[in-house]
Amino acid sequence: MSFQETALETSGDAVVNFPAWRKVLDESVLPEKVKRDFRRDVIGLLSACKVARRLVSAGFIRWYLGRRGLSEVERGYERDALKWFFQEAKRSGGVTQSARAFVPPAEDVSGLSWESLNSRGRSSGVPPRDAKDDLGEPGWEQALVKAVRERGLLWRTEQTYRAWGRQFATFVAPRTPMISGGEEVGAFLSMLAVERRASAASQKQALNALAFLMQEALRIDLGELAFRRARPRQKMPVVLSRDEIRRLLEALPAGYRLMAEMMYGTGLRLLELLRLRVHHMDIERGQITVFSGKGGKDRVTMLPEVLGPRLEAHLDRLREIFAADRAAGVPGVWLPEGLARKYRRAGEQWVWQWLWPSRSLMKDPETGLMRRHHILDGTFQNAVRAAAQAAGFDKRVTPHVLRHSFATHLLEAGTDIRTVQELLGHSKLETTQIYTHVMKKPGLGVRSPLDS
Repeated sequence: MSFQETALETSGDAVVNFPAWRKVLDESVLPEKVKRDFRRDVIGLLSACKVARRLVSAGFIRWYLGRRGLSEVERGYERDALKWFFQEAKRSGGVTQSARAFVPPAEDVSGLSWESLNSRGRSSGVPPRDAKDDLGEPGWEQALVKAVRERGLLWRTEQTYRAWGRQFATFVAPRTPMISGGEEVGAFLSMLAVERRASAASQKQALNALAFLMQEALRIDLGELAFRRARPRQKMPVVLSRDEIRRLLEALPAGYRLMAEMMYGTGLRLLELLRLRVHHMDIERGQITVFSGKGGKDRVTMLPEVLGPRLEAHLDRLREIFAADRAAGVPGVWLPEGLARKYRRAGEQWVWQWLWPSRSLMKDPETGLMRRHHILDGTFQNAVRAAAQAAGFDKRVTPHVLRHSFATHLLEAGTDIRTVQELLGHSKLETTQIYTHVMKKPGLGVRSPLDS
């Protein structure tokens, strides 16, 4: 029997209200692997409904299955899961007939799952809503948004916290985060480690987000949390040889090549590179000042002398864009909240302009203004991946590999490890020591006795 045959055949749509689906699935006689797969697929459907702001219904399920970018085998597995969901809801009396017929959502959310909600809004291509119009719908989300904005946290932080909040709300349904506590938070964190096999970093991010949601936004004391911690795994960084760096740079277009050379020559993180402004560079002294890097820390790192003339030419091109924007009355670039309040027109000054501006204006989700932002992280990442493929690499190359290569090549050249630690902005020496394992001659250049 196909899923279409299980739906109610009337002019309206069959609306599903089945909050106990997780309990019914856990108590079923299905094999554990099937339960795990069904749970993932049902949560994916519920997450897509949240994104589309629609009720779960037979029409939405049909539309969701029809527009998913899956193979026939994968679609068959997912159809089985959602068929089970609908049939069990119908058996428990959770399917009611709506007078309205189903109308497909205007926005394509068919490719979204609960895993992808955490990255939604970063590089999805969907224009963000204005902050004043995006205050959240459930009570818990409204409280979270209010707490985040009162404390002046970054927009990306708000999106991350809200994404984890949505996942947690789906996990505790039909309850809500507003009546949950430390036990539910601990169970969710354990689920991330046991069922989703999340990394220790992802689990820590979820913990930070939910602790902020519950304690700062909802004023709920979590007490001592008991949960299964994800096992930390120390991954060896991917490092390119000097010849591979040369081949990668040659495969990049001119504009992206200068960005890649800056990243390899300075050891900056990707967002530190993208957020550079004109006054952060001191070409004459060969220095770059990184403001509010990871952990909110400032630091100074080197600026390769060989890039000096090319950066000067790059700045000359930026002055033309800057002059055109001022002549067209384009609002100034984004500034941190405190600076924007104190110096209202500072964003229109040359020294505050982005070093890597986008080609077109973008909508600022906080203010709704159309202004020039820096290049999106996904744009540069795609350029580096395409260049690595063109160069014929059999390694997984991302922009962060340039930072790994910077640190490794400095250590191979005999640079003191604590100097490398300062240049990278690492809080702990142990973080920097990981690069000693991928050096061409591990052990900080110690010679093998066989070579003596």
